[in-house]
Amino acid sequence: MTTIDEAKNMRSGINVEGTVERKEETRTVNTKAGSTVDVANAMLVDNGMEIKITLWAEDANNIQNGDRIKIENGYTNEFKGEVQLGKGKFGKLEKI
Repeated sequence: MTTIDEAKNMRSGINVEGTVERKEETRTVNTKAGSTVDVANAMLVDNGMEIKITLWAEDANNIQNGDRIKIENGYTNEFKGEVQLGKGKFGKLEKI
């Protein structure tokens, strides 16, 4: 399992666990394909470290503050100068 601190320096293949905190309101955005999808940002916290996570579609609605989650095969990207973690197309997110 990767630590949150290690995940910040990785690009892909990230396996991490943590607790969801400070989840923002879910919002609906337009996709490039012309459809809409729900999205929400939150912080994933573990052992005093945190990273911003982006929750898409059903994850945006099903994951709440205080939930302990595991992301397998996640990836990071940088948006507006901040590293963000997501599960991506090939990753998996589950409550534990």
